[in-house]
Amino acid sequence: MHTATRNVLKLTAREAEISAELAIELSHQYTSPEDPQLMFDLPFLAARLPERTRRFLRSFVLEEAGGYCVLSGHRIDIERIGTTPRHWRDRERPGPEFPEEILLLLYGAVVGEPFGWTTQQDGRLVHDVFPIKGHDHEQLGTGSSELLTWHIEDAFHPYRGDYLLLSALRNPDDVATTVGELDLSALPPEHVDTLFDKRFYIAPDESHLPKNNSTSDDAEAAERFASIERLISNRERVAVLYGSRRAPYLRLDPYFMEVPDDDPHARDALQAVTEVVDRALGNVVLGQGDVLCVNNHLAVHGRVPFQARYDGSDRWLKRINVTSDLRKSREMRASADSRLIG
Repeated sequence: MHTATRNVLKLTAREAEISAELAIELSHQYTSPEDPQLMFDLPFLAARLPERTRRFLRSFVLEEAGGYCVLSGHRIDIERIGTTPRHWRDRERPGPEFPEEILLLLYGAVVGEPFGWTTQQDGRLVHDVFPIKGHDHEQLGTGSSELLTWHIEDAFHPYRGDYLLLSALRNPDDVATTVGELDLSALPPEHVDTLFDKRFYIAPDESHLPKNNSTSDDAEAAERFASIERLISNRERVAVLYGSRRAPYLRLDPYFMEVPDDDPHARDALQAVTEVVDRALGNVVLGQGDVLCVNNHLAVHGRVPFQARYDGSDRWLKRINVTSDLRKSREMRASADSRLIG
């Protein structure tokens, strides 16, 4: 594993000041990250971000020269945001870090349309990522002691995001996010052909399960998680590679993947592509104020294990999902202007 240093934009002091002042101003005008008016206004507001920031993200999206990029140098007011919370439930909404959530949503609006899941963190659009006691050994962003195995975000879902954005509010222990891309030349042609076929199963990860959300009663839970249950019960085979044969996209989450017992060629191909990505895996240490943008078709991501203290000083990130086409998920959203899938 190596340290990944590609495609970084370091904000100037003036750019950081403009971004911070804009986020503070907007935090007084809107009620929460889920405010419908904020969602409507996001593209217009994003035009007030520094031009160099917008051009950097626009190039990342259109050129697809790499699977991830980093914007560095944002100002974080540690006194204002306070200590790392113990849990995302039962927190004041919006919290004191609302400006940082708005800034992340503005970046999301440059690359696409931010959205959320009814089955993740009770339908919040901006997720908290910090260690939660009891999740230590879970394959969750809120875990700590175990390696969070690299994956395509929500690889199991047909309406998974096109981009994932992570913003570091605090990372005193330099806990690394792992990132990796596919070196197609390292795969034999016969494995490439197999990986383009729909011969693989991917199960939902545990962040979408009722036990990791709040549920008021059995009926409410059944309705909220019906779509996830259908994906579990009616498993469909999917392809690992798709798109261009010369520069394919990835749909890969080995920890939650299976192949039919009678398909050894698919098993061999899955093992081969997993090993290729493993060899290319690198570390991105997000310092305070860094924002990581991942192309969810080109790059996998995960997290190295670390020892959580649960004393308010642990690593704290914010996360959003972004889609290039909100319309494609209309059948699973309550209304045309809803940002929640499920």
